[in-house]
Amino acid sequence: MQGGRLQPAVPEEQKNPYYSVGSNSSILAARISYALNLKGPSLAVDTACSSSLVAIQLACERLRRHPEEIALAGGVAVMCTPHTHLLLGKSGMLSPDGRCKTFSQDADGFVPGEAIGVVVLKPLAAALRDGDPIRGVILGIEANQDGRTNGITAPNAESQAELEKEVYAAADIGLETIGYVETHGTGTKLGDAIEIEALSAVFGGMERPRSARSRRISAIRLRRPELRH
Repeated sequence: MQGGRLQPAVPEEQKNPYYSVGSNSSILAARISYALNLKGPSLAVDTACSSSLVAIQLACERLRRHPEEIALAGGVAVMCTPHTHLLLGKSGMLSPDGRCKTFSQDADGFVPGEAIGVVVLKPLAAALRDGDPIRGVILGIEANQDGRTNGITAPNAESQAELEKEVYAAADIGLETIGYVETHGTGTKLGDAIEIEALSAVFGGMERPRSARSRRISAIRLRRPELRH
């Protein structure tokens, strides 16, 4: 075990002085701090599919305590060997035809993808003061865990619903003002159904006051078929 993940066996002829550093996930984050001469906390986050979101959540927590700072948060998925595809395929998680069919009766697995993305985060007041281009505002963000389910990779609708309610309440976001939801949408019958169950538990039974701002969710979007998993 090294750098938070198991290292595959490597032939002796392929090993060199750079292998240990180059294959260690903690060095990836440290390399950015090294190149840009950044002195704040630098860490690699591995929570599987939610790693990027958890990195952003941790960055937001840091900025709440240190509003004078700027944070970089992002995610990297690069598959340099076939190991990941082979293992996921043997576990039955991948779509056999290479197509992600989210929220469909034909959903039969996800499709892996490679990407790199980074966001620059700073408190809204500081961004307005400095005249920064603002692409979006994070009103609230939190993270939790599924706890015990029927399998270590199976999500928990109750945990998802509780987290959504917690975030909306903490950020003072009225459920009646939300008309658009971006989903995870794994493309599996189990995961998709649980995600919809959680959304239904949060939004399905709420009272909607008669006002100009009151609305129903009119769009549930998923980017999984376009961007891959």
